[in-house]
Amino acid sequence: CTSGLHYTCPKKKKKKWGYITPTFIFSIYISLSPLLSSTASTLLPLLLCISFSLFVPLCFASHTETMPEAPNKNLTAEKDSVVENCIEEKNKKALQFIEDVTSNADEVQKRVLAEILSRNAGVEYLRRHGLNGETDRQSFKKLMPVVTYEDLQPDIDRIANGDTSPILCSQTISEFLTSSGTSGGERKLMPTIEEELERRSLLYSLLMPVMNQFVPGLDKGKGMYFLFIKSEAKTPGGLLARPVLTSYYKSSYFKDRPFDPYTNYTSPNETILCSDSYQSMYSQLLCGLIQNTEVLRVGAVFASGFIRAIRFLEKNWPFLCNDIRTGTIDARITDLSVRESVMKIFEASPCLADFIEAECSRESWKGIITRLWPNTKYIDVIVTGTMSQYIQTLDYYSNGLPLVCTMYASSECYFGVNMRPLSKPSEVSYTLIPTMAYFEFLPVNRKNGVINTLSEPSSDSALNPDEHNKLVDLVDVKLGHEYELVATTYAGLYRYRVGDILQVAGFKNKAPQFNFICRKNVVLSIDSDKTDEVELQNAVKNAANHLSPFEASIVEYTSYADTSSIPGHYVLYWEVELSNSDALVPPSVFEDCCLTIEESLNSVYRQGRVSDKSIGPLEIKMVESGTFDKLMDYALSNGASINQYKTPRCVKYAPIVELLNSRVVSKYFSPKCPKWAPGHKQWCTNN
Repeated sequence: CTSGLHYTCPKKKKKKWGYITPTFIFSIYISLSPLLSSTASTLLPLLLCISFSLFVPLCFASHTETMPEAPNKNLTAEKDSVVENCIEEKNKKALQFIEDVTSNADEVQKRVLAEILSRNAGVEYLRRHGLNGETDRQSFKKLMPVVTYEDLQPDIDRIANGDTSPILCSQTISEFLTSSGTSGGERKLMPTIEEELERRSLLYSLLMPVMNQFVPGLDKGKGMYFLFIKSEAKTPGGLLARPVLTSYYKSSYFKDRPFDPYTNYTSPNETILCSDSYQSMYSQLLCGLIQNTEVLRVGAVFASGFIRAIRFLEKNWPFLCNDIRTGTIDARITDLSVRESVMKIFEASPCLADFIEAECSRESWKGIITRLWPNTKYIDVIVTGTMSQYIQTLDYYSNGLPLVCTMYASSECYFGVNMRPLSKPSEVSYTLIPTMAYFEFLPVNRKNGVINTLSEPSSDSALNPDEHNKLVDLVDVKLGHEYELVATTYAGLYRYRVGDILQVAGFKNKAPQFNFICRKNVVLSIDSDKTDEVELQNAVKNAANHLSPFEASIVEYTSYADTSSIPGHYVLYWEVELSNSDALVPPSVFEDCCLTIEESLNSVYRQGRVSDKSIGPLEIKMVESGTFDKLMDYALSNGASINQYKTPRCVKYAPIVELLNSRVVSKYFSPKCPKWAPGHKQWCTNN
């Protein structure tokens, strides 16, 4: 034991606190034991403890006489100065690292590729394609195909089923990271290795040094971040399969992180690691409210998640106020580790409860973030891509606080950082860090929002040999051009098409900075779900079978991601034709159609509905006959060509949504949640 035994000095001595360590007692014991009998020697430690604690005012003058009742301001100032110097030095090193790797981007990329290939020289996948130990770019580009997930799936399935031979990577695959992208309706499985946690931690360590250049003093307070884990499963071979953030939060890199003022969150680890989403959200909000004046920044991973937290507060603030007023925790919070961790920072505060109640009782919740957390400087959330649909809501709740997107990452790899974090959401760009992976870029061409790569391969085919030469290296991309990101990682992905469409916005030294344009082929998204046009078409086709017995058919349809309510939900606009004008389709049939569509969508969508509660029930809105003719007329009046016009399968433009809503005749919602279970369908019988 290295802890000390505290005791209070007698008041008449005017001494305050002394400190006896077990080491000090033990040294006396060692010195005297040779002079004593065995019995006395055995009892001596106990006698020493008793005598010191009861009779000896251990007040070494040099120590206790100078120890004041209040903290020594000079010592505190000195300590603060040391901490500040450490932070400043750490920030300088991080910024210098970025400067170095971006200034030598091409050299770093060559080294990264050579390192990946030399480490994995003996793996089956590289040998299969004729790469026999070569580590140069030319051989790599000549021999290795550009691939999609479907190309790798047979190898990934072998690993998932327990094959431990070096198929993709020489290092042991430690787990699978489940992507929000899907294949065959199931989450994609991205192999990873233990070492990748270090690489992710490195990228995290760069974020606050960059931010500190624009918003100094963030080390003086805390961050209120709503962070959550998601469900995980085991593959038949026993490997964990879980989202990348769940993996990181459960790792020692997060749980056992050393104290750092930049990772000083209001939420104890136990509240973040609670698997019950209600208890986790409630306890994290409670902790954030208790420490409201210490909060300097707020955030979540996605904008949708942060808004869910605010809506949760709207529904539950009376219970939270009661807890703060009484110093107790609501009985619905049953996780003992959560209760204990919250109680460590919790005490009754009727004044704070009154303040929160007064603010939350006001008619308008405009600016509620800055009202409850008055020292907040910005909101740290992703608002690029499909998350941009939440910007207006965030502005309303925050009174226009800066919206900061700090990093760009995926399950496949962590990519880069935002070097201008206070830029407008529409101008956010990410600098790819050359040490994270080896990056290539496939040129794309968008026409009327439709993305065409140089080759648009089917799901199970790679680019042909001629098209390999069209891929561009990191330092060779051109300003203003758009590309699909292709990555080669340390964990066993080689020339893998990530599916993100990026536009070159500028350069940091020799490293490009990219705007995130969109996820390829995605038409609908509320949270981390991604539904493409083919999947939506198949789901609608399945639902249409319910209409056949009533001699009804779908003339035309489109869709919309409605985020006006939280959680957001999918809306489908249907124009239905009845062969028999006297026929009537019961409302329950359209409700069955809603559920069938949900059952037909991918597992990420269904998890959002069932487990995460991040997506609301799907809605079908029936529109008047001729509505889609009106939609075409609107498009033609705005310059569309009648020869090229086709009904959009997803609408976003407000006037079009208003046109559709003005012609709605009835609405139907999914009556219950679709079926969902962790893991892939084929594993369920094995788990």
